[in-house]
Amino acid sequence: MVYPIVMYGDPVLRKKAKEIVKGEMDVKAFAQDMFETMEAASGIGLAAPQIGKSIRFFVVDASALEEQPELKDFKKVFINPTILKEEGNEWDFEEGCLSIPNIREDVWRKEKLRIHYFDEEWVEHEEEFDGMKARIIQHEYDHIEGKLFIDYLTPLKKKMLKGKLTDISKGDVDTEYRILAPLRK
Repeated sequence: MVYPIVMYGDPVLRKKAKEIVKGEMDVKAFAQDMFETMEAASGIGLAAPQIGKSIRFFVVDASALEEQPELKDFKKVFINPTILKEEGNEWDFEEGCLSIPNIREDVWRKEKLRIHYFDEEWVEHEEEFDGMKARIIQHEYDHIEGKLFIDYLTPLKKKMLKGKLTDISKGDVDTEYRILAPLRK
């Protein structure tokens, strides 16, 4: 099932998501829906709040980034993740977000992380990621913490984007995927 993507301005994007209790939902079916929704929107990551569900769940699939061979098999489900440590030098990279379409800005993030999570089989993992893998995870993790990539921008940059963000929240934005805009009339 392909869900519409929740746009900037919806309160669900600003809530800290709740943990999932094992057995309370079919996480395998939900993961499949998340992957289908992400692929329909040409994304490389999608967090549950972006489809209106305030739960600690996100998926990543960066295999489409063919110019980076280390991402070829990077497809994972993260349930109830906790970032245990972020370290290394901060580096900037241009990020975008399916919930904030057509806006891309440089964001500085630490180069490495250690994360604890469960996969769709409820197998527990503790792993380290670096580079682009870490960045993708950090971006999606921010979503379940109620944070967006634009929160890393300077006040001046945010002010310059205010009109575009207002348009997005009204649904006045071109996307190739279905959206849910909080202020759409």
